[in-house]
Amino acid sequence: MNGYVALLRAVNVGGTGKLPMATLSQMCAAVGFEAVKTYIASGNVVFRSHGSEGQVRSALEEQLHAYAGKSVGVIVRTAAEIADTLARNPFPDSPGNRVMALFADEALPADPLEGATGIKNEQLRLGKREIFIFYPDGMANTRLRIPCDKRGTARNMNTVAKLADMVAAIA
Repeated sequence: MNGYVALLRAVNVGGTGKLPMATLSQMCAAVGFEAVKTYIASGNVVFRSHGSEGQVRSALEEQLHAYAGKSVGVIVRTAAEIADTLARNPFPDSPGNRVMALFADEALPADPLEGATGIKNEQLRLGKREIFIFYPDGMANTRLRIPCDKRGTARNMNTVAKLADMVAAIA
């Protein structure tokens, strides 16, 4: 049985995609996930499953579609992958709430700045299946837009660290 982290896209953000975390937990249990735990109301859930990453994602996406009546993006990472993402943070001395990992399942551009607009003093680094972004002035004060942010979902390093701890405890 594998430990997984699922990151939902555009859930409980800016008044869109309302999804109580208790409902998300129930959905996960309904498809056979075990030791389900959610973290903050932005669509983060850890669990164990015998399924593959693809099977886990599909099962959860089906539940979310039935609930919301539309597709909800789901990014899935194993316990080892989320720990590795945290370890590879290229901005380890920066505040965790100012460094984001933009998780994606599609191929990432070789140059993460390709097609970007609104660049000020932000710094980007390409990861394995994510792009790391350092926002020196905070996310609330940025105008940075990168093309692949429409296909993924971002979490700050504080959240990544908490999820890594939570999934390690159940894996």
